[in-house]
Amino acid sequence: MEGGDGVGKTTQVTLLTAWLAAAGAPHVAVREPGGTAVGEAIREIVLGRVDLHMPPESELLLLLAARAAVVRQVILPALARGETVIADRYALSTLAYQGYGRGLDVDVVRRALAVATGGLEPDLYLLLDLPVEEGMERGRRDGSSPDRIEREGGDFRHKVREAYLALAESELDVEVVRADGLPEEVQARIRRKLEARFPGEFPSGAHPEQSPEALRRENPR
Repeated sequence: MEGGDGVGKTTQVTLLTAWLAAAGAPHVAVREPGGTAVGEAIREIVLGRVDLHMPPESELLLLLAARAAVVRQVILPALARGETVIADRYALSTLAYQGYGRGLDVDVVRRALAVATGGLEPDLYLLLDLPVEEGMERGRRDGSSPDRIEREGGDFRHKVREAYLALAESELDVEVVRADGLPEEVQARIRRKLEARFPGEFPSGAHPEQSPEALRRENPR
């Protein structure tokens, strides 16, 4: 699950995991940076330490260190058990934020990513897309304090969004999902994408055509 700040990734991962859990489908959800002791410690440095001025190269290497840990300690073991893995951010984020957003050499970023992931690629990226101003307004309504990267402001966010949309055109296995509307409406779009892309692989209960009210009852917030 990918997208800029404020698009609702974490909410959609929560709804998606609830759908799979209700159907008894084995799965694991991870967030980046995070998901391991190493990753959570790095998360606090990269996102939580708003007082730090961090060179883009340091940010890149810290995030890749977190990814290397979660791939080897969580994702690969889950895949070996036959479970579906849902990731709140993965390599596409690094290309959009640290490559295009921070202005680092994208080819160098790709080579570094290959080391961190061991070449592991997702079957599908779901890119949640929302106008930058709407994402920022969601953050203000939420009332939470912006993290270190969220504090970069509108120009940086526009650059990241443009990078994501360009990557969706050039990369394999990226599906853009409109992130406007109620969370349940966005979830319905996601489920339609998954069912179309992987027929028979996802539970048929709680069909995407259900009304938002029905989905809300199934997945109370």
